[in-house]
Amino acid sequence: MFAILRALGWFVGDMFKSRCRLEAENLFLRHQLTIALRRVSPRLRLGGMDRALLVWMTRICPELLELVQVVKPETILRWHRAGFAAYWRWKSRKRPGRPKIDQGLRDLIQRMGRENPLWGASRIHGELLMLGFEVAQSTVSKYMLRGQNPPSQTWKTFLRNHAQAIAAIDMCVVPTLTFERLFALLILGHGRRQLLWCEVTRYPTAEWLARQITEAFPWSSAPAYLVRDNDRAYGHVFTRRLRAMGIRDRPISPRSPWQNGHAERLIGTVRRECLDRTLIFGEAHLRRILASYAAYYNQVRTHLALDKNAPSGRAVQRSGSIVSIPILGGLHHQYVRI
Repeated sequence: MFAILRALGWFVGDMFKSRCRLEAENLFLRHQLTIALRRVSPRLRLGGMDRALLVWMTRICPELLELVQVVKPETILRWHRAGFAAYWRWKSRKRPGRPKIDQGLRDLIQRMGRENPLWGASRIHGELLMLGFEVAQSTVSKYMLRGQNPPSQTWKTFLRNHAQAIAAIDMCVVPTLTFERLFALLILGHGRRQLLWCEVTRYPTAEWLARQITEAFPWSSAPAYLVRDNDRAYGHVFTRRLRAMGIRDRPISPRSPWQNGHAERLIGTVRRECLDRTLIFGEAHLRRILASYAAYYNQVRTHLALDKNAPSGRAVQRSGSIVSIPILGGLHHQYVRI
């Protein structure tokens, strides 16, 4: 703005000068301009005020267009393309286009893609339709996450999918009132951490163990693998029975109880919560105690690995008064609503 005011002041002042003086000043300014153009780059940088002043001067005196050359033809074409793009951008500014979806729905699409790496846009779109979301499949494809590497399941998922086919067997020694030794056999299913079978004997022979396997697993429900200790009690009769039932024998390494960690943890739980707090009179008494605790363990006791649920599944009760049912003579209690 200051440059325009200064140019106006010069214009008004020139109106009171003689013609000879104006021609001399014009000649002197042309020579200065020629000297300045020798030193600058070929491409001129004009500001907004400079362009406005030049346009105003050419409107007043159109003959000035014959004296100057401000731009090149390529500049005119570039301005035309920019103006064309700006015009059509302005003209289409009110078009609705694809409707925006809620942020919660976008998060749900990304969550489904993250939790199910094998799913594509069509599968996620089908799940959204079943949940009541009216959205196009192209929109799902736009917002879903796309991994750079091929989708792969996690180790947690891999182990959970194979846990149903694995069982573990182990024995523990229980002293009686008369200082005798009884052997308690426990069979655990890895899938739901369920106590599948428990039995008591004084002499754990291979024939007795083979018979327990037959009673614990009917022919249609035998696991694919059985993890056991590397003990002499599991003789050839036991291993032949496993092969006949289609069960693959997996003995652990010698002196490596951590390789059968689930069964060892079960024995520790049975000891802490039952056997260490009970005085065993005999074989029949131990069998009844283990049967009662197995029912409590499978149907009532909650497990951290099962999201605080019981191995056999326990329904959530939300109404009714709460009563407690004693288990093992009050050693444990079950709380239900009636």
